[in-house]
Amino acid sequence: MRRTVRRYALVPAGAGLAVAAALVLAGLATDRGGPGAPDGQAGTAVGTSAGATVMAPGSRPEAPVLTGDDLDGNAVSLAGLRGHVVVLNVWGSWCGPCRAEADDLERLSRRTRAEGVRFLGINTRDRDPAAARSFVRAHALSFPSLPDPSGELLLRFPPALLNPQAVPATLVIDRRGRIAAGIGGAVTEEQLRPVLAHVAQEGS
Repeated sequence: MRRTVRRYALVPAGAGLAVAAALVLAGLATDRGGPGAPDGQAGTAVGTSAGATVMAPGSRPEAPVLTGDDLDGNAVSLAGLRGHVVVLNVWGSWCGPCRAEADDLERLSRRTRAEGVRFLGINTRDRDPAAARSFVRAHALSFPSLPDPSGELLLRFPPALLNPQAVPATLVIDRRGRIAAGIGGAVTEEQLRPVLAHVAQEGS
């Protein structure tokens, strides 16, 4: 008998960050919904193989300060993107799954820009900036990336939401600068788009 997988399951707002973080770590792909919650109060667990969990707005932690020069030497800051939904992607030129997802990320970046979505990369554990720039050129990435050769930027995030040893990883930041969702492993456009649609439709 074939198992039916629902795309959405509700996470009660009262469950808070601990439950949402646990779902992220578990790599949730659920076939049963949790207890209901009042409209506007529940987070949404998106049943994809990547296991994204959109947390209730009241449960979302603030994203840390990220600022510096990108791979091209241009000043970039996460705070400067406030008011937009931000896809924060952690990648490395040495990472096979990062190569697998890069084209989907670039395509989605272009397709969602008019919806107020912005993309920002964190290039981790690349000691040679030339290797990182070669990766960007190979995949025609139009969004900036902050170099993080030592992994210091990743350590600013709650470890339950972003494991610095797990690359690639993707976080979705809401318009108020809070971490709304996390996806571990390579992500596809099909997996990420419903998460972005959910967060983008929220008020600022």
